[in-house]
Amino acid sequence: MPPSRRYPLIFNPKARSQRGRRALRFLEARAASVELFATAHEDEASELAARFAAAGEPVVIAAGGDGTLNAVVRGLAGSNTALGILPTGTMNVFARELGIPFHSLDKSFEVIQRGFIREIDLFRVNQVPFVQMAGVGFDALVIEQTSWAAKKALGPLAYLLAAVKLLGEHPPQLEVICADGRRETGVAVLAGNGKLYGGPFKFFRKADNQDSMLDVLVYKEEGYRLVVDLLRGLAAGGLDLVSSASYLQTAEFFVRAAVEVPVEVDGELLGRYREIHFAQAGRLLRVLAPEVLPSRSWLGTLRHQLGWPRRSAPPMAIPTP
Repeated sequence: MPPSRRYPLIFNPKARSQRGRRALRFLEARAASVELFATAHEDEASELAARFAAAGEPVVIAAGGDGTLNAVVRGLAGSNTALGILPTGTMNVFARELGIPFHSLDKSFEVIQRGFIREIDLFRVNQVPFVQMAGVGFDALVIEQTSWAAKKALGPLAYLLAAVKLLGEHPPQLEVICADGRRETGVAVLAGNGKLYGGPFKFFRKADNQDSMLDVLVYKEEGYRLVVDLLRGLAAGGLDLVSSASYLQTAEFFVRAAVEVPVEVDGELLGRYREIHFAQAGRLLRVLAPEVLPSRSWLGTLRHQLGWPRRSAPPMAIPTP
């Protein structure tokens, strides 16, 4: 890349926390390397990313949490533009999954500068792309019931309080139908493209975001029994180890309900639907990431050792300030 090149960086300027202010100062100090684009809402971030991709930008950087990343990914989906990540959110689940140093903006920026590109699977739920996970039922309802004011005042605790309030409700039954004919029923469904959910928690211990498969958890119990089983599964080292949850791996499946149920993607509410379709997006997502993942399945390790070209690309140089 020409040394004068400045890559576009999309961020949300509304973050008023101490972490948000530090992030803004960090970005402003690197004006020689990146061109800052502030967005007022997620649709604007998606449209901006799509415009950059259409113009042939080799890299678009997203600074924010998982919601901001999802918005930028929506704009980049189907293009050759690589995603750079500066994790400035609360959970930063996708950054954790890739081994990007979410605790240090300096170190995460170094990952971008090194220019190693990893190609990962990209899936869609009702045609909306997601990179890490999606949920139908309980966890989406928690997100739906958690107000912006509560999140601002309480942070992650706001979700826990909303979850406690919902434990006494009786959710509708969900039918899960895989493309190969397998069927399951339950009250909540989680689909993971990676191992992590909600931060450091490994909900999908078999997942690999380079195996072209989604890992799916179907929960049979509701209310307090659901929470107990979640805790029991985490303590045992895998949610698939509890008898009240079914663990599936599939490239495509449907979820159907008798009434409209909430759906979330990458921690953001998508809406309510009676039929939800999960499938591959058709193109891989190119991401600037560390060369060594924090953990791998045996298949991911084999791909890395063989150096299959589908999964990585030559480094790209980003100018230093």
